[in-house]
Amino acid sequence: MITTQPSCNDIYETGLIPVKDALARILAAVPAIEGHERLAIEHARGRTLYEPVISTLNVPAHTNAAVDGYALHADDLPDRGTRRLDIIGQAFAGRPYDGSTGRGQCIRIMTGAPMPEGLDTVVMQEQVQLSDHFIELDSRHQAGQNVRQAGEDIRRGQTVLEPGKYLTPPDIGLCASLGIAEISVRRKLKIAIASTGNEVFGIGQTPGAGGIYDSNRYSLLAALDRPDIEIINLGILEDDPDSLLNSFEEAGAYADVIISSGGVSAGEADYTKTALQASGQVNFWKVALKPGRPLAFGRIGKAAFFGLPGNPVAVMVTFYQFVLPALEKMLGINNKPIVPIFLAKTSENLRKKPGRTEIYRGIIEQNEKGEWTVKTTGKQGSGILRSMSLANAFIILDHDSADIKAGEWVTVQPFSGLF
Repeated sequence: MITTQPSCNDIYETGLIPVKDALARILAAVPAIEGHERLAIEHARGRTLYEPVISTLNVPAHTNAAVDGYALHADDLPDRGTRRLDIIGQAFAGRPYDGSTGRGQCIRIMTGAPMPEGLDTVVMQEQVQLSDHFIELDSRHQAGQNVRQAGEDIRRGQTVLEPGKYLTPPDIGLCASLGIAEISVRRKLKIAIASTGNEVFGIGQTPGAGGIYDSNRYSLLAALDRPDIEIINLGILEDDPDSLLNSFEEAGAYADVIISSGGVSAGEADYTKTALQASGQVNFWKVALKPGRPLAFGRIGKAAFFGLPGNPVAVMVTFYQFVLPALEKMLGINNKPIVPIFLAKTSENLRKKPGRTEIYRGIIEQNEKGEWTVKTTGKQGSGILRSMSLANAFIILDHDSADIKAGEWVTVQPFSGLF
């Protein structure tokens, strides 16, 4: 009888870590980086706020009209029937009315214009009868309507953005509206990226027998092309334990994170694993995940280390399920737009055995009933990178689920919230 070794086809392999447990252990091990810088707000989108943004003024700065219409005394609103009011002036945004206003009088006012002294109500222009120099209004109106009070949106001294906020275009606009030109953001995360494997060739080279082009590094470079990350491209590293360890240790002296792909499985030529075992700082895990079973995580020098699988789809799956959440914790992000995960109805049967999480590449769309539906992109091998290119979502089948029949609901994670 032949004695076999554990492989990626095994469901109940000893030592497999559930996905949620592996992620929890990673997040527990990566603290937020220290350091910050001052940036002009026009360059701060996509960065993490380091210090609170506090307003030095009221917004609105003055009590003003919320609509185009007529400003008047609330006491002049009729209880029943109609009432005529004389128009004695005009008020515009940036050109207020300076005079006084008596009972039975009103001011033509535009949206955003300061309310003239003593007036407290605005009637929309569409809700009056205009004749020459007076208006006629009825009893449908209420005191104080259509008026924005000074400080109604933001008060002087109020904290409007908290540290840890992932800065979006509205946040930048908010800072500008307060006259704030610069803010403090957490420094960029320095990430070194490498590919390994004698079979891997760079673009522009001619692959030898059995050789492949290096797609993993380019996928990761694109995934990490964001304002809060500084990329250090290590290229394709020599497939030798000593050389790999030296390269990783050099990178670990200045990078916050090292991400490599390949060489972390159980093969005799998986030199990344051999090199990192010599460092004594890296835990090798077998995660209950398909694709993406082999995963290395630990520390090299001062850098957190992620050793991702070699297959291109497995690289993308493990990056988005494990690495990206860790990077965002290191960046100190605690307030970011939600990455949606929801249910969709599958249009085909999906094979699944309990005991590991399986992630398919899928295409989600809405049917005529408005329901979200999903189908796979076809063949789902971990080496078929086109399955990622065709997809617009992950289909996530959880650890304990079994075969899924067409028409059943499954969990989907749209790429629009990740990429």
